Amino acid sequence: MVDDRADRWWSDDDQLLSALDQAIHPAEDVPDGFVRTALACFVWAGIDADLAALAYDSAVDLTELANTRAESAQLRALTFEAADLTFELEVTPDGLAGQVIPAHGGELQLQLSDGTATTVRLTEHGYFRIRPTPVTPFWLRYRFADGRTISTDLIVL
Repeated sequence: MVDDRADRWWSDDDQLLSALDQAIHPAEDVPDGFVRTALACFVWAGIDADLAALAYDSAVDLTELANTRAESAQLRALTFEAADLTFELEVTPDGLAGQVIPAHGGELQLQLSDGTATTVRLTEHGYFRIRPTPVTPFWLRYRFADGRTISTDLIVL
């Protein structure tokens, strides 16, 4: 049995235009958090990049926890390793300092979770500096001369 109410809806221009207007101009805006999450889904456009996984984080180093000190260090060290490249990263109050190992010159891309990206120059020894410290989650990406890309895991400080 066919529901003829659906046929009437499509044949009534006023109802159709009303439905289209409601779809184009919803009564509520999309929440900002939902928009940020949706953008973050598309941030990693280089899905074919090799992934450099977190190999060390001084914030969770169990050997340091055994040697408890009265005050915590101002420096946090992270290491991300892939087959061909290692990212060494130090987080300081005024920014990030790091090195790509083995040393490569060129450029590194800092990709924030909101979709914005910044290019960072590497020295001939692979050193780089990023100021200020990113406040949102981010990735670091390095592109070799042959086009291959290596990207870190998502970094949340």
